[in-house]
Amino acid sequence: MDALDIMTDLDNAIPFFQPIFSADEHRAIAYEILGRYRTPNGLISLGPFFQDTEIPEEYRLEVDLAILEKAFEQAVHLDGDILFFINRDADLLMYDHEQKLLQLILSFQERGVRPDQVVLEVSERNYDGKFEDLDHLLRYYRTYGIKVAIDKIGNDSSHLDRISQLEPDILKVSLQLLRSTAIGPAYQDVLFSLSLLARKIGAALLFENIETAFQLRFAWKNGGRYYQGHYLMEPAANFVDSHILKEKLKNECHEFILSEKKKLETLFALSEEFNTRIHELLAKHKKLTDYSQLLQTLAIETDDMAFRMYICDEDGFQKSPNVFKSSQNWIIQPEYIEKNWSWRPYFLENIIKMRKERKGILSDRYNDIETGETIRTFCLPVNSRHFLFIDLSSTYLYDREGLF
Repeated sequence: MDALDIMTDLDNAIPFFQPIFSADEHRAIAYEILGRYRTPNGLISLGPFFQDTEIPEEYRLEVDLAILEKAFEQAVHLDGDILFFINRDADLLMYDHEQKLLQLILSFQERGVRPDQVVLEVSERNYDGKFEDLDHLLRYYRTYGIKVAIDKIGNDSSHLDRISQLEPDILKVSLQLLRSTAIGPAYQDVLFSLSLLARKIGAALLFENIETAFQLRFAWKNGGRYYQGHYLMEPAANFVDSHILKEKLKNECHEFILSEKKKLETLFALSEEFNTRIHELLAKHKKLTDYSQLLQTLAIETDDMAFRMYICDEDGFQKSPNVFKSSQNWIIQPEYIEKNWSWRPYFLENIIKMRKERKGILSDRYNDIETGETIRTFCLPVNSRHFLFIDLSSTYLYDREGLF
């Protein structure tokens, strides 16, 4: 596709619209504006045209503005709460010294498309300019009510250190790599960490490239407020009824809720089961005051589920050796005595919780630093000052529904 062919034939450069659906209302609340080019052989995407850095910036900017103007012409009749996502590479945004994009947006304000309906979807991974200049420009756009979304998160997370500086309204996370349950849990954990980041910086989370029901469920479970992808609706030349998927999304969400509630009930039941079992074992062996002997005894009786156990005080200092299962045999690791674990996430919070409620806690799933295996930890009070930690093996978790 020759760039000059497009430049001399802007009548055939047209907008397409891909709906974005909300988790809370189950309706289309936004559209991403995309570019298409009509050829004798059919429509082709203008994505490669806009991403080709060898094409002069003024060409790409002119085509982009022509498409946006046509898009806004079609959008003037829509409800005033609909948002419009505009893709813009950071370098191209900085090149627009005359602020033609802003002028175009403001020119439609009186006709029904307000600046606060516009979301500037910025891709800044390969931006070569001064980051402070980009930050200042985005803050200037915000003074008009324009929102900012950071794009292309999830495929490449090397630029996460700059996200909080930009203070985006929306983080747009790609689920392209998460096409099936075959993807490793570590990658899913990385995506989950993005949901925590969004919450911390006060940004909404938009999951894109949703192509399967599994991806939609992942987006729902991990705090996605907005959903986009071919599984929901492909880009089209026209806008759709905003409630077109309301029943579909409502029903799928209901299935997600039922499944998640069942899983949580299973986890609570298993936690109670662990509480009962370990309390009975501690009562049975209460005469064993030496922690090393106590742990060796407990290890034998929990051989079916545990691979490591130890005892800490309320400040996180380890008061026992590790008892560790190696090649089906339990070994003593005295070098762990007096190591401190208070730096671990939620450690002190869980200690206080256990002391107040006098019952154990089953952790979430995580990868063990030393073994690399996916595990959970069950911990409970031994007495008012000391707490028992039992690491559950990945084999045991895998065999128990809802644990792995």
